[in-house]
Amino acid sequence: MSTAESAPSALLGVRAAIERIEQVNPALNAVVVPRFEAALADAAALDAAVAAGAARGPLHGVPITIKECIDLAGTASTFGLPARRDHRAERDDPHVAALRAAGAVVVGKTNVSQALLYTEADNPVYGCTQNPWNPARSCGGSSGGEGAILAAGGPRLGLGTDIGGSLRTPAAFCGVASLKPTSGRADTRGSGSIPPGQRAIPSQNGILAPRVADVIRASAVIFGVGSALLPAQALPDPRAVDVARLRVACYVDDGTLAPSPAVRRALGETRERLAARGIEVIDWQPPGVVEALRLFFALLSADGGAGVRRLATRRERDPRIADLAFVTGRSRGTLWLLQRTLDLFGQRATADFLDAFGHADTDHYWQAVMAQMDYRLRFLDALRDARGPFDLVLCPAAALPAFRHGASRVLGTAGGYAPLWNLLGFPAGVVPVTRVRAGEESDRAPSRDRVPAAAREQERDSAGLPIAVQVAGRPWREHEVLALMQIIEDDAGYR
Repeated sequence: MSTAESAPSALLGVRAAIERIEQVNPALNAVVVPRFEAALADAAALDAAVAAGAARGPLHGVPITIKECIDLAGTASTFGLPARRDHRAERDDPHVAALRAAGAVVVGKTNVSQALLYTEADNPVYGCTQNPWNPARSCGGSSGGEGAILAAGGPRLGLGTDIGGSLRTPAAFCGVASLKPTSGRADTRGSGSIPPGQRAIPSQNGILAPRVADVIRASAVIFGVGSALLPAQALPDPRAVDVARLRVACYVDDGTLAPSPAVRRALGETRERLAARGIEVIDWQPPGVVEALRLFFALLSADGGAGVRRLATRRERDPRIADLAFVTGRSRGTLWLLQRTLDLFGQRATADFLDAFGHADTDHYWQAVMAQMDYRLRFLDALRDARGPFDLVLCPAAALPAFRHGASRVLGTAGGYAPLWNLLGFPAGVVPVTRVRAGEESDRAPSRDRVPAAAREQERDSAGLPIAVQVAGRPWREHEVLALMQIIEDDAGYR
């Protein structure tokens, strides 16, 4: 039998993925732009090419989905904005083109948050996506449709974007793996990021997959794209990394929102398993994450909300976008009065972060960029701790398990665990390790402050939901991040 005849059939794999999507998607609403007939034709063409003697690509016949905001020729990229319903992309995004050239077959596009701005996949164009573990829960966002359909066993890979946790939060909420690259490694070149043209915190394309090995395989492909200004940075082989020689810092609570009991247990158990391998993990605390989170919001709101208001009229805005447009468009004086009122009524968690908003001038933006640069140097200094220097950081992927639908309106990013690494520009990935156990849902005290109160409510009845840990590394050292993620996955035995 020839090699071509014995090779796995792309057509069979793609057909199986489509059948699974058709089975689960009516309940999930994750794949919102199906491409089934075209995908079957693409798979058949790949099989025919191999039968004729063509070389198999590294992703030959692998069925994938891509986030709706990422361009795929002939399909819509609406970002959940009604005004863009009729949009059709003229060509593939470069990272999509690279995946397809490697043999991947796009079977559809997946749901997003409106304008990619909150941690749910729900918008006026496509509606709401359910979490496959519990339909009352969100799948996260903004790459939420990707997380949901991958966790439900549809495609093998997903391509999403991340500017503040948009890859890693859905992966954590749904129980799959994902990697956000170093800033500049896989730029989205826009893809609906708000505000348009903002480059202090550039959005990155990245891979989600049920297994870390597939994240590695597909990341190697998209890292080969590069740009006109930045040559492609190849991914070194994570299997060649001697993780035992790396020093790992670990923190559980970053000071922004205390993590749930299951999150704390996941970190503790992961540390124990790493220690059993001889990998040194040392308690450490990142500097000023509350300050960093304020800076994150200040940079992304430096246009005073003009980008949001330009993209969607009041009538077209999702309520979560309407809240954002209101806050970012207020004057400093108005926000000061709002802060005092919130403080008076015990809403300290919300009031504290209003300091980040209310500036819409170039001078304040440049000051924020300088503060970001200073914070990055301060963070690197902290990694040179006397017990270090540290190569990797182990921390929560999220403070909470998957939210109930609509809860992101109060909780926002639910702390600084994901956005911190976007502000820094460092690579960070998540890998699922456990699920919430019955009886450990919450030990959070009641509060009249609506943010911790909402966190306590999300923890209630959360048993069975996935919990992930996060691994971050130094810039351009994704191979080290992925190497530790692979070890964590292997030892956790999560299914």
